[in-house]
Amino acid sequence: MRRLAVLLLAALALAGCASADQDPLATVAPTTDAGPELTGELTIYAAASLGAAFDELAGAFEARHPSLEVLPIVYDGSSTLATQLIEGAPADVFASADEKNMQKVADAGLALAPELFATNTLVIAVPEGNPGGITGLGSLAAPTLTVLLCAPEVPCGAASQTLLSRAGIALTPASHEQNVTAVLTKVAAGEADAGLVYATDVLGRDDVEAIVTEGAAEVVNRYPVAVLTDARDPDAAEAFVAFVLSDDGQAIRAKLGFGAP
Repeated sequence: MRRLAVLLLAALALAGCASADQDPLATVAPTTDAGPELTGELTIYAAASLGAAFDELAGAFEARHPSLEVLPIVYDGSSTLATQLIEGAPADVFASADEKNMQKVADAGLALAPELFATNTLVIAVPEGNPGGITGLGSLAAPTLTVLLCAPEVPCGAASQTLLSRAGIALTPASHEQNVTAVLTKVAAGEADAGLVYATDVLGRDDVEAIVTEGAAEVVNRYPVAVLTDARDPDAAEAFVAFVLSDDGQAIRAKLGFGAP
């Protein structure tokens, strides 16, 4: 019994020393310091095809940071947005539908360490009921059909040209639109028989139908996002980009049809 008592006293003494020098639980206790609360306003420029995804991402981000306001996001063709940024348009974050236009912004010294966060592929969009009877890329060359494409300098336009070229199809569209939203809007309104758009653009819509075509899986657009060097609040911009890249951000994008980078 005496030996047991001595061992117990020794154990208590060691515990007392540990408490005096360092709380053994301190290394595993969760921290409550989440850093300074984000405040102010955040301006985001994003490719038109990111509309639904970034609207949802911005809403979720604001819910986490109620003192921060994400201003209405500026959506347009990536080439248009890149030109505006290079010409001095004020923004905190830029998300492009391709690496080429992000590189233009980075080469101008305006984008910090762009990172890929999503991928997308093309489909043929037709009005509900497919009145033109389109079955694939080959159908688009019919002279009686009105077909729309994005402008060649826009990511969806460059991808469309690549897809058509690989399939050996020469196509003169009725018009070249400045962003994918314009193509889809005209197709949905019945102003065109078909248009090449992203798979994510037609997801969940009942006024258009999507025709998946051969070769589309090999023509992949990769989307980068970056904090801009002139961001008014770099902390807020970095936090938003980190959220886009996070598992939660990926879940939102996947739900809306975007592939992983």
